Amino acid sequence: MKNLPLYLYNAVTKRKDHFLPDDLKHARMYICGPTVYQRPHIGNIRVAVTYDLLYRLLKFIFPKVTYVMNITDIDDKIIDACKANGMEMSTFTEDLVKAYEEDTRAVMCLPPDHFPRATDNIKEMISMIQKLLDNGHAYVAQEHVLFKIDTYPKYGSLSRRTLDEMIAGARVEVAEFKENPADFVLWKPAPQGEDKFCFDSPWGRGRPGWHIECSAMSTKYLGKDFEIHGGGIDLMFPHHENEIAQAVCANKGSSFARVWLHNGFLTVDGEKMSKSANNVILLNDLINDGVPGIVMRYFYFMTHYRKPLDYNKNALHLANKGVMRMAKAIEPLIATYDYDVEACDADMEKALLESNGDEISDLLTILCNDLNTQGLFANMFSKNSVRNIAMVTTLLGFKPSLLYQYKNTEIDPEIIDLANERERAKLDKDWLIADALRDQVLARGYSIMDQKDGTYKLIKL
Repeated sequence: MKNLPLYLYNAVTKRKDHFLPDDLKHARMYICGPTVYQRPHIGNIRVAVTYDLLYRLLKFIFPKVTYVMNITDIDDKIIDACKANGMEMSTFTEDLVKAYEEDTRAVMCLPPDHFPRATDNIKEMISMIQKLLDNGHAYVAQEHVLFKIDTYPKYGSLSRRTLDEMIAGARVEVAEFKENPADFVLWKPAPQGEDKFCFDSPWGRGRPGWHIECSAMSTKYLGKDFEIHGGGIDLMFPHHENEIAQAVCANKGSSFARVWLHNGFLTVDGEKMSKSANNVILLNDLINDGVPGIVMRYFYFMTHYRKPLDYNKNALHLANKGVMRMAKAIEPLIATYDYDVEACDADMEKALLESNGDEISDLLTILCNDLNTQGLFANMFSKNSVRNIAMVTTLLGFKPSLLYQYKNTEIDPEIIDLANERERAKLDKDWLIADALRDQVLARGYSIMDQKDGTYKLIKL
């Protein structure tokens, strides 16, 4: 274990706490993953990139890390989509799992150590539900099994909401068979016509509630008590609150996850992303439109992970410039390898593996302050050697080979800025300035080709 203090903001304590694994050598992390009813949008991908960075940092500091991300492959939205498309659920979800893996690879995410699917863990969910019944924390009513929140006095401690606030926030289903309106479903019976989407259980054929899957799978892969549980801020209540209640009540003496992390919302041009606003952006669509995955990864790091993040053209432009700056900074190092980028990659990964972090301690201290990527970017290029910059970019997921490839296939953002300034000068009919800017672009090896529709193209000479 490296002597490098890591501080993470814990939603339980509402402060940045010094993080250490329970056994000092093995850090365990569970992240709520995708519900595969559609290809992931850029908000879903923020979750993947955020916790991929934490995974990389944990692997740098600690000898062993186990990272689990679940896949929800049984859900109302999934069933509705299967019906609408006339597809078997296994075929439908398999295609979307592959799409998720493809999209996360496009933004340089490492695969989790375990990527379990809900439908492969029904037995574990049934077992946990039975424990809750045996322990007096659940009851059966009209073929439903429900968690009895009155039996868990700490319910609401994560989100710090009153019972009335929780009932309103969860938009609870009003049902006569509930003992308390806030009691939530652990198992529900198969609706008419949906038998093929359901499973056998001691309480009849049906399917699990959403919350039980994460309690069961995290316990299966990480144990009754582990260090880190994360996900989007929208999951804090009711999902994470319910997970805690289920896990600690099923496993007597357990405290479940010790550190709870949540990344912020993502908006588009200042608006919440939604189908009704017609502004849901899929990562795959952006990549097909020519936005490189490396630029999107940088975009996610431009804002602290706990803060709201807005996707807009200017932010994408700034991300493009940021990646180009990194690429330019490490090119002298690549030159010392005679542009053998694979050898450079291997050496940087080896350097990280063998390093105690002393060479880049100033930058690591910033990053280890609750994943402060914003602060890291602001200080990365100040008084740091090219090799140190390459080590840090590698730790962030930007391998030298990717940066070199990007620099040699993408147009320098400074050239785009000059071309855009020329467009503004033309609109102002300042022809002398427009011509001077065109000459500057030419001097950088590009020609501006004006189009009939009023746009332009940059052609490399």
